[in-house]
Amino acid sequence: MITITDKAKDKIDHLMQDSAMGSDYFLRVSVKGGGCSGLSYNLDFDNEEQKGDQFFEDKGIKIALDMKSFLYLAGTELDFTDGLNGKGFNFVNPNASRTCGCGESFSV
Repeated sequence: MITITDKAKDKIDHLMQDSAMGSDYFLRVSVKGGGCSGLSYNLDFDNEEQKGDQFFEDKGIKIALDMKSFLYLAGTELDFTDGLNGKGFNFVNPNASRTCGCGESFSV
């Protein structure tokens, strides 16, 4: 399961409202090969279920993960920061053995 902080929830809600997405849309979180540490995080909005999707809900946000991504992201927390040291979504992934400096890629 992926959990979402209050700041991440607020930002997701804001982005969905700004894009006039209906209630049928959800947050798709996935892992792709690439980045300086080997695997990178991907966030997107979607309204079509894919075969093998795992669905979770936290703080009213529906989250979809494919099975491969679920294995890498189990127990991960999605946060959002907007401070001086950077702005954007951050993943706190207990499965990552190392992450790159920017936090966008990881390895296990």
